[in-house]
Amino acid sequence: MTQANPAIDGAVNAASLRIGVDVGGTKIEGALIECGRGGDAHDGVRVIANVRVPARRGEREVIEDIVTVVSAMVREAAEKALGPIEGVGIGTPGRVDSVAGTVENIANLDVARLELSREIGEAVGLPVHVENDVNAAALGAYALLDHSLVIGDDEAVVFLNLGTGLAAGILRGGRLDHGSSGVVGEIGHIPIERHRWVCPCGQSGCLETAAGGGAIMRQWPQANPPMPDILAKANDSSHPECESAKTVLHTVIGAIADAIDVLVMTVDPRVIVIGGGTAKTGDPLLAEIRKELRRREQGSAFIASLQLSDRIALAPLDQPIGAIGAGLSW
Repeated sequence: MTQANPAIDGAVNAASLRIGVDVGGTKIEGALIECGRGGDAHDGVRVIANVRVPARRGEREVIEDIVTVVSAMVREAAEKALGPIEGVGIGTPGRVDSVAGTVENIANLDVARLELSREIGEAVGLPVHVENDVNAAALGAYALLDHSLVIGDDEAVVFLNLGTGLAAGILRGGRLDHGSSGVVGEIGHIPIERHRWVCPCGQSGCLETAAGGGAIMRQWPQANPPMPDILAKANDSSHPECESAKTVLHTVIGAIADAIDVLVMTVDPRVIVIGGGTAKTGDPLLAEIRKELRRREQGSAFIASLQLSDRIALAPLDQPIGAIGAGLSW
């Protein structure tokens, strides 16, 4: 179903029309966006319409579902007589080669390898760019950021994705940092407590094993999603599961705070925008993270000087940031 979407603040000058697609484990979402000259994330963006369909498993199914989403946005543009569409950006999990336009190993969708740029481009008749899903969400979050929080074109902004795993997208001046091999931002695989849980990457004690969505579900299987239930019970001293919830909350929030520590000390961003499925818990989660960061600040003059708790913000919960960022990604 196609939905109109209110304009997002941002001056759009000599706008170009693009389609962004966010490939997720349970849904594939598309957005028809109007962005400013050059398509940079800081040039302003307006969401004209968006659509989502359930994600199906299998390589052909994924291609068909993406084509369905893109075709719906093409029709939307034609019905509104909006002019030519510049291209399509696709944000996807898995190992992405943006130059080749390919993705490998989307485990949740049973995808071994897809030539997304070629196959989608041939199907819809538009140029297609493929980007890592967390990087795409970082661009989307940056486009929606209150830019009074960012001073100067060289300021770094980080998007911390609390999804099934844990990862970050890093931008400077609105431009993505891909690193030399595409591994930049994979902070979920930094080992913090090597004696703890084994990570799918083969190491032990990675941040992701404590604060990734799958890890939180493992620690608190009695509710889905788990975080609202954990927070409610941890803050209810009369509940029989209060102490158990406090233990899990301490583990999860501690690992998220560790991730923020690492990002601040390595990237030194002006702002860390927190998003992803776990972040949909909203302000109660943000309050717990801030409380832990302030506790650390009280114990160390050095940490206090970094003002960790003042650097974090939530990504908008009501906007398709992954699809928006995918459209801005090329």
